[in-house]
Amino acid sequence: MKKGEKRKKELLKIAYDMFLTRGYENTRVEEIIEKAQIAKGTYYYYFESKEQMLEEVIDMMIDNETEMAKQVIAMDISVPQKIVGILASIKPTEAEQPVKNALFQPENVLMHYKVRQKLINVLTPLLSEVIVEGVNEGIFECENIPERVKMLLIISDSTFNEGSFSEKDISVFIDMTEKLLGAENGSMSFIYEMIDKSDMEAVE
Repeated sequence: MKKGEKRKKELLKIAYDMFLTRGYENTRVEEIIEKAQIAKGTYYYYFESKEQMLEEVIDMMIDNETEMAKQVIAMDISVPQKIVGILASIKPTEAEQPVKNALFQPENVLMHYKVRQKLINVLTPLLSEVIVEGVNEGIFECENIPERVKMLLIISDSTFNEGSFSEKDISVFIDMTEKLLGAENGSMSFIYEMIDKSDMEAVE
């Protein structure tokens, strides 16, 4: 790794730690510079703004999560377990919520969209590989797998990450997933446990 790349990674790690402990909004660029013991010009050599740094911190998180997901794929476990493992790997930890929450700030709308697109692009080939394995085992029966997986991810993101939803929404999504992948009725019910229900409507 080149010296410049190493320095940039060090700065991202400092920012990551400060965003987690203090929150993105409560962390000032000057504090990151002070913690890193660098000149202000050095910081702006690597990052145009604090927002760009947040985006690259999130990219770093996604890269780390992707590596964990690849390890899950290589495990000697069932296809449903791999699907659960991949989705769990990509999901931010509770400690990382302050970083994720920063994406929902009005000024970060464009960044939020870019991160969502990157997650879909990262997850599509990973989950497609597992679905192909499921087809070979007779668990699923479908073609055009990457396109089907991408469609499911888009619908899932729009339904469960963009506001309130109901028990019926979850039920329909699971039913749709089974039909889209050619799976037996009820075989994808484990998805229910993977959904964050904090935004679920209290009354349908």
